[in-house]
Order: sequence, then structure tokens, then C-alpha cells
Amino acid sequence: MLTSGRMGAVLWVTSALSLFLIARIVPAGRTRSYLGELLVAIAAAIILGLLATALDFGGWRDPDWRAIAFVMLGTAAATGTFRAFRLARD
Repeated sequence: MLTSGRMGAVLWVTSALSLFLIARIVPAGRTRSYLGELLVAIAAAIILGLLATALDFGGWRDPDWRAIAFVMLGTAAATGTFRAFRLARD
């Protein structure tokens, strides 16, 4: 076995953090307080990673490109939705 048991989960969180950093570049809806957006990105990555495991593409122990793409696209959607709600509230 070439990877550890938690390698898939590490890739989920790493992809969420990289997408969070990319989203911080976009000025629309960006505020100085980034903690809420970071928590949304990490929570979405964990939930979507577990969903990818349940749907049997990639998963907790199996780093698969489909699971990583699923997590990154879902995290982008969750972060965008969070910013849209914050913009609509202001």
C-alpha cells in the first residue's frame, strides 16, 4: 500500500484550502474577515468528500482524481453561495 489510510481526506482538505486561496483573489464579496469563508470551504470539502466516498468514486482511503474534482467544484459552489448570500444581505 503506497498511501496512508487518510490520504484521500488530506487531499480533500488540501484542495479546499487551495480553492479558498484562489477565491480570496476575486474581489467581489471579499471582506477582511476570512474565517467564515474558510470554515465554509473546509466543511464543504469534508461533506463532499464523504459523499464521494458514499458514491464510490475516490474516497477516504483512495485518492482519486474524480473525488478531488468533485470536492473542488463543490467547494467553489459553496464559497460562491456564501459570498452571494453575504452580498445580498448587505
